[in-house]
Amino acid sequence: MSVLQRFFKDTIIYGLAIVLPRLINFLLTRLYTDVLPNESFSTNTVFYVYAAFFNVVFTYGMETAFFRFFSKHKHKNKVLSTSLITVTISTFIIGIVLFLLDNNLANFMSIDLLSYRILISITLLETLIVIPFAYLRVTGRPIRFAIIKLLNVFIIVTLNILFLSKDYQSDFIRSLFQVNNEVVYIFIANLIASISILILMAPYFFKTKLDFDITILKELLAYGWPIMIAGIAFVMNENFDKWFLDGQDKFINGAYSACYKIAVFMTLFVTAFKMGAEPFFFNHAKSENAKENYATILKYFTIVGTIGLLIITVYIDLIKELIIKNDSYLLALEIVPIILLANLCLGIYHNLSIWYKLTDKTRYGMYISIFGAIITISVILIFSPAYGFIACAYATLCAYGSMMFISYYLGRKHYPVPYQIKRIAFYLGTASILSFLAFYQFDKNIYIGSLFLIVFLSLILFLEKKEIKQLLKQN
Repeated sequence: MSVLQRFFKDTIIYGLAIVLPRLINFLLTRLYTDVLPNESFSTNTVFYVYAAFFNVVFTYGMETAFFRFFSKHKHKNKVLSTSLITVTISTFIIGIVLFLLDNNLANFMSIDLLSYRILISITLLETLIVIPFAYLRVTGRPIRFAIIKLLNVFIIVTLNILFLSKDYQSDFIRSLFQVNNEVVYIFIANLIASISILILMAPYFFKTKLDFDITILKELLAYGWPIMIAGIAFVMNENFDKWFLDGQDKFINGAYSACYKIAVFMTLFVTAFKMGAEPFFFNHAKSENAKENYATILKYFTIVGTIGLLIITVYIDLIKELIIKNDSYLLALEIVPIILLANLCLGIYHNLSIWYKLTDKTRYGMYISIFGAIITISVILIFSPAYGFIACAYATLCAYGSMMFISYYLGRKHYPVPYQIKRIAFYLGTASILSFLAFYQFDKNIYIGSLFLIVFLSLILFLEKKEIKQLLKQN
């Protein structure tokens, strides 16, 4: 099996581990939009905005730093042990501080005290298992990784149905918690799942003897802190729009956030790819033809992503029926093609960003992400008063598009990879034009959109036929 075939195999397994659970979880949007008013869905969205922020801060870049140094360091057990000890101790310290300040911070964040405590508990639990999950990935155990991730979502989905579904709601289970606010049951389900997964992952805390190395820690922190800053900026890029709209109009933000979920298919694809690609890029950095493989991977990532962009846009009227039945949530449907394209640009950026990770110049990732956050915030603040929520969607596209271009041009200088830029730009540009024409110009006409999709697929087969055959024949 060739290097690329192994990569695609692992990516598919990781894809199932990430995409299937999130897809099932994503289908809960139908349950939430049936049960919750727009305002409560907005509250649910902002809860997970804060969770994303805390996840980045609590892990302070250690996951990516662990990948980097476990792959290249000769004392791998020391890297694992030092990472585990550091993250575990810091998590307990952070948790104590945040619970001591719970009233003040809950008021500052404008959420109720119970939701705040659940939020902090979830993020602390998920932080503790970051390194064990990273260990599974870097040591090539995607199936075990997938099973645990699937179990996590099974617990979440089951509890959500028992808590909220009108057909299967369990009064006994609800009575155990005595909560009046429906949306809080979503948070409780997540908390129970996080506790369960921590118990399952507990054996990985004892996979290596305790061997703390201060020199390795300094290397991990030096590599990781720019990743943390970049992560914070990324959270701003991804979530400032929803946080901003929540403060302006919770009803509108509920609709915006629900329609944003439709674009999650692209996010799932990008996330699945990243889960498989990150350890692959590090592990094969010194292999023969590494850069050529990176170039090939980006091209096929773009091909699959652009096909996904067209499929979701063309069949949006069919897809939305599976996810959102309540018409009050569909008033923001026009953001979907924009967010899909934005997330595809983000995926390309993740591909391109390998240059600063492999050259240990992670500060560039920090600078690029900060630049993207500035664009996001600026566009939203300047244009949303006049153009409303659509300006928030375009802010995301502007941010991720800019980050993609900047990373490419910087990468040419520091770690040149022979990307097929003309071919990639052709696919990206053509799919974008066809998608926007199908959605906006032809008003989601499924027949015209299907014709566009057939034309685009024919172009890909014509241009890539020889290379696809060669790739499939490799042993």
